[in-house]
Amino acid sequence: MILISHHHPVLRFPKRETLRAIHSVLHHEAVTPFPVSVVFVGNRFMRRINRQFLNHDYNTDVISFPLGGDDEPGAQGEIYINLDRAKRQAREFGVTFRGETRRLLIHGMLHLLGYKDATPSQKAVMAGREDLILSRLKQSYDRE
Repeated sequence: MILISHHHPVLRFPKRETLRAIHSVLHHEAVTPFPVSVVFVGNRFMRRINRQFLNHDYNTDVISFPLGGDDEPGAQGEIYINLDRAKRQAREFGVTFRGETRRLLIHGMLHLLGYKDATPSQKAVMAGREDLILSRLKQSYDRE
């Protein structure tokens, strides 16, 4: 089951695209579907989450909380996507808002599956998986 909520005052991301991005990760990582909550938020909400749960006093673009424990990646989880950051990063990277938000969803899902990005080599592995899944997702959109 995938639950999607919008807590951003203005920006929205389509439910259909959210589901498609999540299912693409599950398919390409050959993982059985599991319960995921996706919450779209803004800067204020994301900063509050960072302070409360991660002891960071700054904003981030995505936060994932695996709820199954370290020994159970992919059991269930929550992904918080900062749509304000997605919009800003889309401009910085020269991509669409939807494309950047898809990338953040994929990134969050990979974290729920146990991928880490704390070191340069971990970041490289994770970025490679993101790029592969995004390109295959784009190909599926192009076929429509």
